[in-house]
Amino acid sequence: MVFKKLMQAMGVGGPSVETVLANPNCRPGGHLEGRIQVLGGDHATDIEYLALGLVTRVEVESGDSEYETTQEFHRQQVTGAFRLEAGQRYDVPFRFEVPWETPLTTLYGQHLHGMTMGLRTELEVARAVDKGDLDAVAVHPLPAQEQILQALLRLGFRFSRADVERGRIYGVQQHLPFYQEIEFYPAPQYASGINQLELTFVTNPQHIQVVLEIDKRGGLFTEGRDAFGRFTVDHASAQQTDWAAQLDGWLRQSLQRRGLFF
Repeated sequence: MVFKKLMQAMGVGGPSVETVLANPNCRPGGHLEGRIQVLGGDHATDIEYLALGLVTRVEVESGDSEYETTQEFHRQQVTGAFRLEAGQRYDVPFRFEVPWETPLTTLYGQHLHGMTMGLRTELEVARAVDKGDLDAVAVHPLPAQEQILQALLRLGFRFSRADVERGRIYGVQQHLPFYQEIEFYPAPQYASGINQLELTFVTNPQHIQVVLEIDKRGGLFTEGRDAFGRFTVDHASAQQTDWAAQLDGWLRQSLQRRGLFF
């Protein structure tokens, strides 16, 4: 009997948990729906709670080093305490809100290289937390975000990779402790002046703050530097803008100010 209680305390023969998503695809500001299936083990168990958390991989700079870590950035408790009998099945439906600043993982049906996103299920039994199930989630761009991305592709930029970096962007109202950078190879007409273009979206229910960073090539008499551009896009009025023309104008103006003509 003592051995059996010890095994139970270690979680042996305890409940199992599985999360089933109705649809793993979502957009920033949207939601994920599904149900959590909990199956009792070989003994009755007092469950403290069930919770869901959205997690992603984040790059962290610390001094002269850089490392990656998995970070939960949005959490939602699904149940309070309940008792699960041996072998009992307990189904819990959920609707999980996706934050507006959630990084994108998918563009035109293709996974963005460098991105990881998952919905993690957490179950606590007697102060022992089981991280449980982890389900991959695909985050697609909002219509306004998609239009800006399409404009870059029409200009000839090619997607390189994306990542998430811990920190805050100066001058931008930001709620999450990190931001996404979507990186592009330069279009041919800018290649003499640009090494790389980085795009960041910081989104809320009213508008999107768009941050552009260009890593410029250094010339014979000029030093290669980064240049930043920032503008705000209303969700409702995004379709009325010629984004290809606006982006092209900003890029040319930025390069010409620094003597990098093309």
